[in-house]
Amino acid sequence: MELPHIDLPNIELPHVGLPHVALPNVELPRIGLPHVDLPMQVKPYSRMDEIPSGTASDVIVDGCLVLEGGAFRGLYTQGFLDAMMLNDLNLQCVIGVSAGALSAMSYVSGQIGHSARVNIGYRHDSRYIGAKALLHSRSPLDVGFLTEDRGVFEPLDEERFNQPGRRFVAVATNCLTGEPTYFERGKCSDIMLATRASATIPLISPMVDIDGTPYLDGGCSCKIPYQWALDQGFQRILAVRTREREYRKEPKEDATALKVYRAYPEFAHRLSVSNFSYNAQCDELEQLVAEGKLMQIAPSEPVRISNLEGDLEKLGSLYWLGYQDCLDHMDDLRAYFLG
Repeated sequence: MELPHIDLPNIELPHVGLPHVALPNVELPRIGLPHVDLPMQVKPYSRMDEIPSGTASDVIVDGCLVLEGGAFRGLYTQGFLDAMMLNDLNLQCVIGVSAGALSAMSYVSGQIGHSARVNIGYRHDSRYIGAKALLHSRSPLDVGFLTEDRGVFEPLDEERFNQPGRRFVAVATNCLTGEPTYFERGKCSDIMLATRASATIPLISPMVDIDGTPYLDGGCSCKIPYQWALDQGFQRILAVRTREREYRKEPKEDATALKVYRAYPEFAHRLSVSNFSYNAQCDELEQLVAEGKLMQIAPSEPVRISNLEGDLEKLGSLYWLGYQDCLDHMDDLRAYFLG
């Protein structure tokens, strides 16, 4: 049944002014919350306790170690160096670029497992990578967290690191000239600052001022510093890579570098063609190995992690790959350096 339509009349309700009531001002008490220490990492690495520890022997072996960079691919290098220390292969000279320079510090200080425990253990600490790093250093990755004393649970043994019996060199790129600078401990004003500059990230990190000159990542101008070792006259040189030997970068010019660093034209050009330079270095290394002028060891498996990899299990696996690759080459290493 259809109901009839009824028009209801419009009724205007009278306006009623409500009285204004002033509410009393009540101050709420301040409650002090207890300080809670957050865990070092969100998800602990499952094999953290298996990473070796201890101190390397005082045995020093003639030769030069050349370490490629590669951000968190440096975990491969750290595993390799720990195996070397455990087998008394403590080379007299070490030169590193970027992550290679950072890894070399623990090797020179003789702290087995130190680099791996710090890098894996603090990977999810925002003081190292994240908001606090950005606030402290204007970069999402604060390399200074590793090279400065900020309460790290396992600090660098600076006393042993600074002993004069071994040479340590960090490579950084001069932003005015675009050329690599080889900062050697004991011969430069601040080796820690130089190492920090060596490990910055171009296009992200601010330049590091050293004695009035701006510097950035050594890999911008020299990703594998074997030529320095050759020029120094070393007869036994080992280059440890962080990419498999067959790996080459895409041969293209980086237009972004030319735009971002237009105020530093020499540096901008050097960075923009760094892929070509890297591929040329890889090819030259193969030739030098064939000529018997140096030894090269690279990952036995393809390295598939990002520069700022956050998966601790992947980082740990890369560490153990480097560790095992070193052991697999131990007979050859002993014959080369001790034979």
